[in-house]
Amino acid sequence: MNPPMQSPASAKAATAEVLTWPPPRATADQRVGMHPVSATVCLVPLEEAETTPRYQWTTTLLADSAAGRNARLRVRPRLTAARWRGPIDVAAQITDRLVDNAVRYGKPFGDGRIGLRLTVLPRSDELLVEVDDAEPGFPAFDTVAASPPAGRGLWWVMANRAGLSWAQKHDNDGQVVGKTVSARVPVTWEGEHELHPAP
Repeated sequence: MNPPMQSPASAKAATAEVLTWPPPRATADQRVGMHPVSATVCLVPLEEAETTPRYQWTTTLLADSAAGRNARLRVRPRLTAARWRGPIDVAAQITDRLVDNAVRYGKPFGDGRIGLRLTVLPRSDELLVEVDDAEPGFPAFDTVAASPPAGRGLWWVMANRAGLSWAQKHDNDGQVVGKTVSARVPVTWEGEHELHPAP
């Protein structure tokens, strides 16, 4: 089926430039050796693309016994929609562990909730999972993360090769208002190690 014909009024309103070949002002000598096909290459700096996260999602969760499961169920569809190339099920389980840890050993903010952020990092495409709670300290973090309590908790996060860290959380005035526990989940696993199954 052919497209509808344009009326003269709509044709006049068009802003497309019409190119003719050879160029109307070219002399006979200039036309010799001219090729009707040409291209211009324009290089655009990629700095913005290399520093802007490919995907970000932020939410808060009620700090109750179902918070970990709730986080896991909410993370899966978001990472699928973001087309993250990493192991989505493992990332969802890691999020569950971090949220559950914040509920059990941290402290909710004044509204009874904790914060959750997902960021797909530029360049590496790693997933950064961050969980905020109102408890500013994390005593014996290294010991807790390295000890396998029946395969659960933060040990499970590190056993699945996610980089685990924590830092105090500050408000806009620089006051300490809590902490952020973070896990960096790689897109691929190199080597022959199998993922540790979730208990």
